[in-house]
Amino acid sequence: MSSLNVFHAENLEGRIDVARHAGSSATAMFVYDLEPGAASCPYHYEYEEEWLLVVAGTITVRAPEGEYDLVAGDLVRFAPGPAGAHRMMNRGAEAARMLLWSSARTPAVSVYPDSDKIGVWAGDEANDLVFRRGDNVPWEDGEDGWQEAG
Repeated sequence: MSSLNVFHAENLEGRIDVARHAGSSATAMFVYDLEPGAASCPYHYEYEEEWLLVVAGTITVRAPEGEYDLVAGDLVRFAPGPAGAHRMMNRGAEAARMLLWSSARTPAVSVYPDSDKIGVWAGDEANDLVFRRGDNVPWEDGEDGWQEAG
């Protein structure tokens, strides 16, 4: 059995990969530390539910219905799809720590409404893509002979 103390573990790489430490391939789980004025990621949603537990400090969460301040011990679930869009920020004067987790299913899709981008996470860097919606092409683009398929 492997253990990790989410309150005191040293964060040397920008985030702590808790799932990897525990040997899980079914769950994606990370500890993030946010210094005052920092944000964890752009406003986005995914098609899997995500969870957030504030471990220390205060985290401001932007959600579709507004902003909320969460303090240590607060736990929230972000629903799959647009209703679960979120961004975490530290607007306080002290560092904050949070634990985020979801399933580790791939491929995964993230949608970034503010910048009109979509991320497709295939599970290997060569095929992980982020693109603007305006760059979309029809599925048959460049596929000669598809009309004759029978």
